[in-house]
Amino acid sequence: MTTTLFAELHAYHDASPSSAAMNMAIDEALLEAAVVPSVRFYQWRSPALSFGYFGKFAEVASCAGERDVVRRWTGGGIVLHGDDLTYSIVIPARDQAFAEPPMVIYEHIHRGLCTALNGTGERAFVVGGIEPLPITLAKQATMRASTYNCFAKPVRADVMIDGRKIAGAAQRRTRWGLLQQGSIQNISIHNELAQRFAGTLSADCRWREITEKLLRRARELSRQKYGADSWLRKR
Repeated sequence: MTTTLFAELHAYHDASPSSAAMNMAIDEALLEAAVVPSVRFYQWRSPALSFGYFGKFAEVASCAGERDVVRRWTGGGIVLHGDDLTYSIVIPARDQAFAEPPMVIYEHIHRGLCTALNGTGERAFVVGGIEPLPITLAKQATMRASTYNCFAKPVRADVMIDGRKIAGAAQRRTRWGLLQQGSIQNISIHNELAQRFAGTLSADCRWREITEKLLRRARELSRQKYGADSWLRKR
């Protein structure tokens, strides 16, 4: 692959936070409509919890009264949202990057994020790459201690700073293309991070607004799918 992942990229930064169901719905609507790769950065209207498509509702049921709980279309574990910078990346099936193995895409995106973070003075690295500083045994034990929050369990190609996992993601491949949903947390989020991150993915990055047509489709998906009890309790 080339130095940047995409020849061109459409970037969106939502002006207003949305409900958990609507955030998931916008991501799916973007995947359905994508003509070129896109990245979307967004926030949550209230403290939220997302869990992977194959997760069991019983594992998060106790949080339903405290957080806006939603089942993602992507896989992965439990992620708490609120102060994080959440993003989604959509790769249409006809884009050349779609032909790459999922882990290659995952790692390439996170290496771009590391470049963006290090440009703001952080010391970020991708798990499996070269660590700028060794992780102490105490920090390793802390990372193994919790199985509840997937940010306590770094895996290959996640992003770390000072022994803490600060970015992870999950993917879904469909006939339309690939969706990667990720969260950046456990650090102070710099104002320019989204712009820097998008810029590492393509030299031709164009910022756009979500169209009303796409929002109408997202509202439909939010009502019929992500906001429905049958989806939430699917397993």
